[in-house]
Amino acid sequence: MQTVRKRTGNEHQITTQHSKPVVKENVPQKKTQNFHLDLWMCLTLQNWILDFGRPIVMLVLPLDWFPLNKPSAGDYFHMAYNVITPFLMLKLIERSPGALPRSAVYICIITFVMGASIHLVGDSINHRLVLSGYQLHLSVRENPIIKDLKPASLIDSFELLYYYDEQLGHLMWYIPFFIILFLYFTGCFTQDKQQKKVPVLGWLLLGPSALYYWYLVTEGQITELFFVTFTAMVAIVIHQRRKGLSPDSNGLFLFYSFSLTLLLLAVWVVYLWDDPILRNKYPGVIYVPEPWSYYTLHIKENH
Repeated sequence: MQTVRKRTGNEHQITTQHSKPVVKENVPQKKTQNFHLDLWMCLTLQNWILDFGRPIVMLVLPLDWFPLNKPSAGDYFHMAYNVITPFLMLKLIERSPGALPRSAVYICIITFVMGASIHLVGDSINHRLVLSGYQLHLSVRENPIIKDLKPASLIDSFELLYYYDEQLGHLMWYIPFFIILFLYFTGCFTQDKQQKKVPVLGWLLLGPSALYYWYLVTEGQITELFFVTFTAMVAIVIHQRRKGLSPDSNGLFLFYSFSLTLLLLAVWVVYLWDDPILRNKYPGVIYVPEPWSYYTLHIKENH
């Protein structure tokens, strides 16, 4: 009888021990979402240094250090960007409080890396052409160093290079980039008032972040893509507010960055609205000149 009681007691203890974790797992726990200062700061810094800084480093450093038939400092910056940026975006997705479609994220990251790599090659050759006298505010066939090439079929090759650099590379690079930011934004909604406050350092990052997005949109010629993404973000905000939800601190930071980018785009277009040469270079309904075209036309020529 004592043996039976001991076994019964042991079984009861085992059952109790195994039941405790189950009870804890069934208790819903509130997930707090803090402001991702480390990721936003890393993204902003590496965007400014590795992306915006690429052509500047290439123009500033002596040409003897990086011969035209070898990779330049800007190319190494681009290689680092192609590795660091997708890593940071994956870390950003990991911290999303909402469940996001993994397959869509993976496809976007793969396409992003492929498009940025295509752009690396095209942009590397394009900046070497600039050092040789190529003028970015003119089309390929209108450039003095291109239009006199013999045989004439070489001009077609340079137009193909321009297509890979400025069109296909940009689309495969920027479309998944904005899709990932939008997917992340869809999960940044909450009812907690404490999670809706952007910290002081977040407000300080807002200006540099928006200014970089302005550069991305203008130099990448992806104004339509930016408009579509921002409009979708506004639609999500309206839809979620009907449910009593609003963006948390990370969502607000991204939304405010895009809003300020839109304002900077409007100022840029108004400033160059009556420029006849840039108007000829960028025809169409949406007129948004590239900053580097403005540089070769109005700054480089005057120095």
